[in-house]
Amino acid sequence: MAQPTVTIYSTSTCHFCHLAKDFFTANNVKFTDYNVGTDLEKRREMVEKSQQMGVPVIAIGDKVIVGFNEPEIKAALGI
Repeated sequence: MAQPTVTIYSTSTCHFCHLAKDFFTANNVKFTDYNVGTDLEKRREMVEKSQQMGVPVIAIGDKVIVGFNEPEIKAALGI
């Protein structure tokens, strides 16, 4: 089964964003990272998807997860 597209909206100072990216790296999950602290267009996209300003916002396929919720992320990835 192909891995779904994984996108994380983060900031450089967010501890939970770093935990999420470390989790993806440790589990060989390819992801695209957008720094919403500096990228206004991606910040707007994140708010449109999640309806809030907190980070991380993680999109796995069509599923949007707010925060670093490891069990929910594992379920969405099928790991």
